[in-house]
Amino acid sequence: MPLEGGGDAAPDSKGTNTSGSSGSGETASGPGSESGSASGETTSSSGDPADGSGTSTPPSGDGNSGRTSGGSNGGSGGTSGHASATPTPTASGSTASPGPAVLSVGTPSREATDQRWCEKVTVSFRNTGGTAVRSGTVTFGTHIIGALGIDWATIESTEDLPAPITAGTRKDKTWTVCVDRFYEGSFLLGAHMEHDITVTYPGADPIFISHTREKER
Repeated sequence: MPLEGGGDAAPDSKGTNTSGSSGSGETASGPGSESGSASGETTSSSGDPADGSGTSTPPSGDGNSGRTSGGSNGGSGGTSGHASATPTPTASGSTASPGPAVLSVGTPSREATDQRWCEKVTVSFRNTGGTAVRSGTVTFGTHIIGALGIDWATIESTEDLPAPITAGTRKDKTWTVCVDRFYEGSFLLGAHMEHDITVTYPGADPIFISHTREKER
C-alpha cells in the first residue's frame, strides 16, 4: 500500500516513469519518439506513450532532397562557368618602322703636323636616329688666316663620311688636311688654318659647321 501523500506512481508496463510534481514539467520520452534519419532533426510524439497510440510527426525535410538540390545547383553553376570562359581574340600588334638617321656633327679639333701647310683635323659624328648612316661626304673649307686676321684664301677638299654610323652610336674620324705648299711662306709669317665643315648624307639636309666655332670653344 502506498504511503499517504506520496507523489510517485507505480511504473507502467512500458517502463516510463511520470513525475507527480506539477512544477517539473519534464517527461521522459518513450518508445513513441523517433529521430529523423536524414535531416538530423529529432521528431516529437503526441498521445499517450502507455497505450502506444502516439503519432509521430514526420521530419520537415528529406535529407536526400537537400543533396539533390545542392547537386543540381552545383551542376548548373559548373555549366554556366564553363560557358562564360569563352576565349577573347587578341589583335596582332604591328611593329613600328624605325625612324630615319639623324646625324650631329661636333666642332672639329686641329693638330699641327711637321708640315706647316697641313693639319690633322678630328671630327665627331653621332647618330641619334633610328637607322644607320651608310654613306656621305665631308667637305673641308680650309681658310688661310694671316697674322693680322685677314682671310687670304679658302681651299676646299672632300673626304668620305666614316660610314656606316649605326643608330645610337658615335664615331670619330681624323683626316690630314693640306693646302697648296705655295702658302708655306705665309705660315712662316704667322698665318694659320681654320676649317669649315659641310657634311652630307642621303635623306637629310647638309650640315654646316663654321670655322668661327673654333674660337668659341
